[in-house]
Amino acid sequence: MYKDILVHIPTERPMSAVIDGSISLAARLNAHVDAVAVGYVASSTAYVLDGGAAVAAVFEMERERAVERAEAALAIFRSEATNAGISCTCHPLGAIPADAAGSLGEMARLHDLSIVLQPDPAQGSFDNDMPGEILFQAGGPVLFLPYTFRGSFRANRIGICWDGSRLSARAMRDAAPFLARAEEIVIITINEADAVPDEVSASRLARHLGRRGLSTRTVSLSAARADIQPTILSLAADESLDLLVMGGYGHSRLQERFLGGVTRAMLEAMTVPTLMSH
Repeated sequence: MYKDILVHIPTERPMSAVIDGSISLAARLNAHVDAVAVGYVASSTAYVLDGGAAVAAVFEMERERAVERAEAALAIFRSEATNAGISCTCHPLGAIPADAAGSLGEMARLHDLSIVLQPDPAQGSFDNDMPGEILFQAGGPVLFLPYTFRGSFRANRIGICWDGSRLSARAMRDAAPFLARAEEIVIITINEADAVPDEVSASRLARHLGRRGLSTRTVSLSAARADIQPTILSLAADESLDLLVMGGYGHSRLQERFLGGVTRAMLEAMTVPTLMSH
């Protein structure tokens, strides 16, 4: 069960989607929420620390202003959380983006679930980078909420994007608290005959979930690689799914994060809340 939730509150982007979603979920689960917001200090400002006491004071002033921006964002969250009667703790940070990413990743490791806002490529913001960093570093499930999300979060109808891989299996297990409460579970496979080994087929997944007492049905589709993401989202719309569950593909190269093609496309065009695990 998700009893300890981390939520990243943006300071440079609209925050209502992630506030509404995280508070409504926490209220339904009677969970505690740690809300963290980052006021960003420009990376160039950090280099003045080598310039003596005077320029170090300038850096500290910038950091204090950054913390104030984080506190302003968290004040909005705290007000909504108080009105909803949920338990919460707020954590304002003032840091350069690289340090903030490390801190958020570390915090996420000791939470059952992390909730973040879908990145918006149309807006240049460090807040766009933090969700991916949390996904790579958390070691657990990350719930991405579309920036168009409104109202209360629910997960009555769930789609499991299944390709038999380690990451899709990890995401399926991490979603267990949602699956246990779901009214309907749809197993979604793309090009299963060519891409999914028999030992981890959709039918075997259905049998596994059935032993947990979960009823499922399977939808098998075909699509070119470039069309996998829109095919999934089209099915999600047709099935009125509340939540998608999928592996978060990607890798790290010399400390740079690279998302896999389907994962990146999903984050760019997300229309339904999506739980990912890496």
